[in-house]
Amino acid sequence: MRKAALHNLGCKVNAYETEAMQELLEQAGYSIVPFHEQADVYIINTCSVTNMADRKSRQQIHRARKQNPEAVIVAAGCYVQALEDAGKTDENVDIIIGNNRKKDLVPILEAYFRERSRKKDVVDIGHTKEYENLTVSRQAEHTRAYVKVQDGCNQFCTYCIIPYTRGRVRSRKREDVIREVTVLAQNGYQEVVLTGIHLSSYGRDLEEGNTLLELVEAVAAVEGISRIRLGSLEPGIITEAFAKRLASIPEICPHFHLSLQSGCDATLKRMNRKYTTADYREKCRILRNCFNNPALTTDVIAGFPGETEEEFQTSLAFVDEMDFYETHIFKYSRRQGTKAADMPGQITDAVKTERSGRYQELNRKKQEQYEKSWAGKRAEVLFEDTFTEEDGSAWRTGHTREYLKVAVPAKEARMNERKWIEIVNPVQIIH
Repeated sequence: MRKAALHNLGCKVNAYETEAMQELLEQAGYSIVPFHEQADVYIINTCSVTNMADRKSRQQIHRARKQNPEAVIVAAGCYVQALEDAGKTDENVDIIIGNNRKKDLVPILEAYFRERSRKKDVVDIGHTKEYENLTVSRQAEHTRAYVKVQDGCNQFCTYCIIPYTRGRVRSRKREDVIREVTVLAQNGYQEVVLTGIHLSSYGRDLEEGNTLLELVEAVAAVEGISRIRLGSLEPGIITEAFAKRLASIPEICPHFHLSLQSGCDATLKRMNRKYTTADYREKCRILRNCFNNPALTTDVIAGFPGETEEEFQTSLAFVDEMDFYETHIFKYSRRQGTKAADMPGQITDAVKTERSGRYQELNRKKQEQYEKSWAGKRAEVLFEDTFTEEDGSAWRTGHTREYLKVAVPAKEARMNERKWIEIVNPVQIIH
C-alpha cells in the first residue's frame, strides 16, 4: 500500500479541494499519513495569491523532496498554474496538475508509476468552461463542512492574479451541490459553508433560475442542515430584495464577509473595484436592517500603489465608521502579471507595515466592541470542540450563528449539540 501525504496552502476553496483529493486517494487504496512523515507521494496544493504564498509553495515542494528524495512530488493549483502559463517550471516537481484537473489525480499518478516520466496536466484555464466537480463526504472539522459551489472570477481587480490562475466564472450544478450536502448531513454535519472563488457570481453561467439565493434555499431544504454560512461576498450582490429573501431562510447565519479592500474612492478606482464607499455603506445598512446585530467582516489592503497618507486616513476612517466585527488586513503584495505591479507610487514595506499596524489596532478595538454588544444576551451555539486547562477543568467550545467563539463548562453541552446560552460576559468569547 502506497503512502500519501497532502499539504494545503491558501483559501477555503483550496482546502476543500485538498480534502477531495485525499478522499480520491483513499478510495484508490492509498494510506494517508501526516505531511511531516515519510511518504511515497507528496501532494502540495499550492497558492499564488501573494509573493509570500508563492514562496511558501516553493518551500513545501522543497521540504517534501528533502524528506524523501525518492518520493513522487505532486504540485497542484495556482502556483504551478501561474508557472506553466509563464513558461516556467520547478525541477523538484514530478507531476504538475493545474486547476480544473485535480479530479484526475489518481489516473495521473497511475500513469506516472507505469511510465516513470514527468507528467503535466494543465489546461488553458482562461478559456475552459468546465466546472471541476470534486466532492467530499467528510472533513477535518466534525460539525461544519465547506462546500465548493463556484470557481473562477471575471472581475480583474488590478492587484489580483486569481482570474489568470483560476479562469473565468464556472458554477457547479445545483443537483451536484445538493447531492453532496445530503451526504454530509447524513454523516452528521449540521452546518455548511458555501464557498467559491467569486461566490457572488454563482449561476451566471447556468440557465435561468440558478442564482445563489435559489441555491441557498435548496440547501436549506436538506434534512439535517440547520445552519448555512456564505463565503466572501461582493457588495454588489446585496440589495433590499436579496437581503430580505435571505433573512426569510431560518438556516442562514447572520455572518457576512463583504470584501472592501479600501475605504477610499480614489484607491478603489485604481483597484478596479466596482463600487464606491457610498455604495458599500448602503450595503451594510441593508444587512443591519434585515438581520439582528449581524457580524460583518471584511478585507482591506494596506499600501496599495499610489496610496497617499491622506487616502489611507480616509480609508481608516471609513473602516472605523463601518464597525466591522473583524477586518482581515493584508499588506499589498506586488504580483507580476497584474496591472498594479506596474503602477507608479509603489509603497515601501516600512509604510505598509505601519499602516497595517494602525488597521490592526482599530480591528482589535472594533472586535471587542462587537463582542461586548452580546454581553447578557442569549445566542445559539453549535458546540464543536473541547479543551482542558492546566487545572484540569474541561470546557466545550462552539460558535454562535454570528461566528463568535464561546466556551462553557464541558458538562453543560455535548459535541455537535446546538444549545441556547446566555453570554454572561465577553470572557466567555475566545479567539
